[in-house]
Amino acid sequence: MDSKDRQIIAALQQDGRLTNQELSERVALSPSPCLRRLRLLEEAGVIKGYTAIVDEQAYGLPITAFVRIRLERHSEDVIAAFERKIRDLDSILDCYVMTGDADYLLRVLIESLHDYEQFVRTKLHRIEGIASIDTSFAYGVVKRSTVFPKV
Repeated sequence: MDSKDRQIIAALQQDGRLTNQELSERVALSPSPCLRRLRLLEEAGVIKGYTAIVDEQAYGLPITAFVRIRLERHSEDVIAAFERKIRDLDSILDCYVMTGDADYLLRVLIESLHDYEQFVRTKLHRIEGIASIDTSFAYGVVKRSTVFPKV
């Protein structure tokens, strides 16, 4: 991947609805080579897809919870079962494997604190192998970006 590919990616991260003509103008390429590069990035899996960024509050999910999970054991079967069940829960937008005290960090969107309680009681507590659940609620966002830093 070269600097022109990175320019294409940055432009699309800023506005995924750019036409090929607009994209080619932003990255100073003619349309045909720009489209060829774009297709190669897609085929290589560098660009995994396109999506809309939606305001959580306007959508009706105003509460963001960051949930740290620590497992009782770290055997292959416990880890595989936990990760499989986490993938099936729509309320969990992101799940990261962590270093430090927590094994996993989840980002969860919910409608209310009552809904979070129900989520923990009816979903998380039913996953075997969890030793602890520690939650922090975000009460504001200082920065959120979809554009990668320059390399």
